[in-house]
Formats: sequence, structure tokens, C-alpha cells
Amino acid sequence: MTANELQKMLCKALCAEATVTGLREGFWRVSTPFRFPDGDSYTLYLQQIASGGLRISDAGSTMMHLSYENDIDKLREGTRGRLLQQVLSESDMQEDDGEFFVDSAIEDLGKSMFRFGQSLTRIHDLTFLNRLCAESTFYEDLRETLRGLVGADQLHEGFVVPEVPRAADYLVDYFVDSASAPLYLFGVPNRDKARLATIILQHLIGAGRDFNSMIVFQNMADLPRADVSRLTNAANDQVDSLDAVDDLRRKLLRRVR
Repeated sequence: MTANELQKMLCKALCAEATVTGLREGFWRVSTPFRFPDGDSYTLYLQQIASGGLRISDAGSTMMHLSYENDIDKLREGTRGRLLQQVLSESDMQEDDGEFFVDSAIEDLGKSMFRFGQSLTRIHDLTFLNRLCAESTFYEDLRETLRGLVGADQLHEGFVVPEVPRAADYLVDYFVDSASAPLYLFGVPNRDKARLATIILQHLIGAGRDFNSMIVFQNMADLPRADVSRLTNAANDQVDSLDAVDDLRRKLLRRVR
């Protein structure tokens, strides 16, 4: 097989993944092989412009997609904002009220379309990295806050509850020494952790353990209502965010005294 034959096969395969639909004169919708992590494909648009070239646009669909699980305003702040501007600059993209677009000469359309798709992927990745950093910082802040409230000697991290079936599979984030029932505390930055904490609490309750429990959310309002409801039904106390330090102190000290 020659390089020319391989190129034809590759071009045929790539073209099969892209379709163009005319919407009105001088305006087309392009379905592409580019995908968001949840499987939704990028839908891009082409429009003739006065210079004779074509404008490639996402018509605001990228920001709308990201807004389902992210605070879009934070994407423009601080380090994230600088990284976003870097992506736009490096790819010659522009933004207008949430719409990303780039103008291309007709002969450069293929290359421009590919770079545009790459840039949208990089913009999406900014939110992914931000979530990881925010969650890591949340756990660090929670640890330091708890140490300040009850003291490092009373705080035990990654606790294995004794006399519980498969206890190592149901670790408690923090065990706080108490004169009464032990306090098991969980930090919850996201939906997955909310579900895991619910499973652990239900397992401990099912094992007949006598304990108090507390949930500290990174931001309770960001989580699906059903997940929050299941978790708060299983726990004794909850604090809706780590910013509510006074509420955390009051509820925590009431349980450990």
C-alpha cells in the first residue's frame, strides 16, 4: 500500500464523519467528528463573509454545553481567564457574547476547521482541569479547617471503622474522637463523592454501628437535588459549604463535646 493510497483512505474516512446541511443562502451547518466527553458532537456553522471567505462559528453552543455543569463566569477569571485568552490568541479565534468564531479563506477551510475543533476541545479541558484543582484545594482546606477546630490529635484521616464487614472498602474521610458516639465526617466536592458517601453511611448503618455523621459540601447548590437528598437523609448534620465556618464549628463542637 502506497502513501497515496493511505491518504485517499484517510480522506474518505474523515469525510464520512462530516456532513454539511444548507440552512439558508450563504449559511450552513456542519456536523463533525469532534466530540465532548459526554459524547455530544460539536455542531459548527459556516457563513459567507464580505471578504469572500467563510466564518466558522459554534453559535455559542460550546459555552451553553459547558454551562450545564460549570459556572461560566469563573472561566473568564484569574488563571482560567488567562488560559482562555491564550487559546483564542494561538488559534486566531475570537469571541462575541459566548460565540467562538474564526474567519478563513476558502482554500484554508479544512485546516481552519480542524484547528477550530482542537481549540474548542482545549477550552472544554480548562473546565476539567479547574474542577480537579478546585476539588484538591477543597480537601486541603477542609483538613486544615478541621485541625484548627478540633486539633490534629483528635482528627483521624482515612479511618477504617472496626467490626464492620469489608471495612477497608468503606473508609471514612475523618473520624473525630468524642466522649459520646464517634463522629464520622465526609468532604463532598462533587456528585460522585456524594453518592459514595451515601453508600458508606448506609453500609455503616446497616452494620448496626452507633455513630454521628456530618457532611461538608464544597457547594451543595451545585449538586443534583436527588443526590443531596439521599445523602442528607443518611447523615446527621450537613454544612452547605466550607465557607460556612461558623456553622461548621457550631455543629462540629456540639457533636464532639
